Amino acid sequence: MTNACAVTDSAGPASGRGDGVSPVFLVGMMGAGKTTIGRQLAAALGREFVDLDQAIEARCGVRVATIFDIEGEAGFRRRETAALDEFTRKPGLVLATGGGAVMAPENQAMLKTRGCVVYLRAGVDELYRRVARDRNRPLLHTPDPRQRLADLVAQRERLYAELADITLDTADQPVSHILQQLLPLLRATQSQEPSC
Repeated sequence: MTNACAVTDSAGPASGRGDGVSPVFLVGMMGAGKTTIGRQLAAALGREFVDLDQAIEARCGVRVATIFDIEGEAGFRRRETAALDEFTRKPGLVLATGGGAVMAPENQAMLKTRGCVVYLRAGVDELYRRVARDRNRPLLHTPDPRQRLADLVAQRERLYAELADITLDTADQPVSHILQQLLPLLRATQSQEPSC
């Protein structure tokens, strides 16, 4: 591994709020649970949480779908890379990335070298069930959104797996169970690697 997953909670020797503690980056497809799990993980660790797409929306004053409409996917991806560069530099952060953030090589380098990458995985059927009614998914505005989702999974899954320090399946599990699995894995990864 090229990075260290220095994870402590607020009861430990480091607060996780910026004193050299490595950030945690959640990657995976839309609907995998990055935002929901990320919020609760940050709370459990006593850390700040940021959803990258929501941060971009707050800065632009419009939804991601509107950015796609005005600037196209390439314009959105430029904004995403700039925001990712900023947030991956923040010690102790729990960051939920957008599903496509792993596509750009510069983004891959940021994620891999600046923190601990957790891949939240779910199958196409489960992902589709979770996002089918969400109108703020511009990449799914197609005649066959399920097939588009399957194509995106096929395109991205290898990258998620290669970047990941930890991989967890999120299908058919409550968030509390996922956190019960994830927290010990983060701490074990921390103890096996050099400190940041």
